[in-house]
Amino acid sequence: MTSSSSDRPLLGRRSLLGLGLGLGLGASFALAACGDPGQAGTGGSAAGGTLKWGWALPTSWDPVFSSAGWDVHSLSLVYAGLTKLDEQGTAVPALASAWKFSTDGTSVTFTLRPGLTFSDGSPLDAAAVKKSLDRGRTEAKSLVAPQLTSVREVSAPDAQTVLLELSRPDYQIPNLLAGKTGMIVNPKAFESDAAGLATRPAGAGPFTLTSYTQNAKAVLRRNPAYWDASAIKLENFEVHPLPDAATVVAGLQSGQFDVAQIPGSQVAAAKAAGLEVQVIPSLVVAVLDVNVEKAPFDNPKVVEALKFAIDREALLKTQLFGYGEVNHQPFPKGYVGYDPASADLYRYDPAKARALLTEAGHPDGVDLTLTTTAAQGLPEQLQAQLKEVGIRATIDVVPAAQATQIVYIQHAKALFTDQFAGRDSAAQAFQVLFGEQGLMNPGRRTPPELAAAVEQVSRTPLDSPEYPKVLRAATALAVRTMPNTFLYSVPRLLARRKSVSPVPAFTAVQRFEGVTAS
Repeated sequence: MTSSSSDRPLLGRRSLLGLGLGLGLGASFALAACGDPGQAGTGGSAAGGTLKWGWALPTSWDPVFSSAGWDVHSLSLVYAGLTKLDEQGTAVPALASAWKFSTDGTSVTFTLRPGLTFSDGSPLDAAAVKKSLDRGRTEAKSLVAPQLTSVREVSAPDAQTVLLELSRPDYQIPNLLAGKTGMIVNPKAFESDAAGLATRPAGAGPFTLTSYTQNAKAVLRRNPAYWDASAIKLENFEVHPLPDAATVVAGLQSGQFDVAQIPGSQVAAAKAAGLEVQVIPSLVVAVLDVNVEKAPFDNPKVVEALKFAIDREALLKTQLFGYGEVNHQPFPKGYVGYDPASADLYRYDPAKARALLTEAGHPDGVDLTLTTTAAQGLPEQLQAQLKEVGIRATIDVVPAAQATQIVYIQHAKALFTDQFAGRDSAAQAFQVLFGEQGLMNPGRRTPPELAAAVEQVSRTPLDSPEYPKVLRAATALAVRTMPNTFLYSVPRLLARRKSVSPVPAFTAVQRFEGVTAS
């Protein structure tokens, strides 16, 4: 089965907070020009214009040590993978023109496009792909290694063939390799100065980083050697930190940004200012991480009470100004893993929440701590809602830079406000949310039946008619057995100047093929 000819249902992307890797504040780097115009091939000569994107700068430009799922958007500008996800989240060819699984699903062979190069002109052949994937699998403290545990060996039988031998059937591999996990890094760079990749990416993406000022701006130029260069119409690209909600519209009007993420509260102002606004469905979902090793959530009845105590409709209206949808599960409507039977599983029911607290031995209510990185907004609204059923929540604010260490590494908090944006494969999303080593599973418990259901997801070919049913069954089991409390899906709200053409509505990772700016 080759991916290039099938229409497969999807899979998708991130955790807003990851494992924070500091690079030092205020560092500024100028990068040598990369890319050989003589190798432009399909690059063409019609590209032009500059796009300034108000979004987010990555925690690291090295995908192996990038610590936030959010980073994938910026990293996709400078790196390419064997596959990519289309607008529906289906794995389609990228550096690889096709792939094929063995009959038993324990190996997959990728065929590379001919004549590929990295942005510095180095050959991007099977040997380079092998070295890059092996680095992700084996490098000490690699943050993508947990996603590659099913890969037993990578080999390069010839210059255009990459063979992945698997320890078990895993049909999620093409989706998995579409994200950070599969971004191909130039071996020439990590073999000579691996640490330098944190600020000087070495990839084969649509753009090449030319200068970088940490926490301020990344300047990129079109890569004429990119495998799909003819689809890239922009000559220059800039990435800026996400603007403050109060100033983002003014920044767009002044030309400080051409495209920027905006909160729902600013949509009306953006439209009134003559800006175009796109509402792009995404895989981001607001969620509460619950640690069942910490009281009072060591009692399952309290966990269940929490889920019924939240008025998600009210949260959505206030926090997102109605943009998005109430959600009780990790996948949005329209996604292959969305389980209709779980749509209203924990509909707001304060009476039931109070009854569950009584069953848990707390007839007079219970006290707990709600940890967050910003007290105002969602935490305060949750605090007020929980008080109505007898859950007295004290808000605990921790610095965003320390939250990952405190919540995900030390597992020191009982309840944490978070956002999850999926991953490039559904099985990977399950691992992050519900796996025994999952970042967003601080209690580190996974029911055996759920682990078996997720294993079945990996063992089912994506183009099998059984795949949607298998995936939805795993979703249904997860939301009923795990403590994660999902709140609402968060769309990507992008405002843009009229001089910029519409931005493609990619569900998982924002891409810019075909975008023009004048």
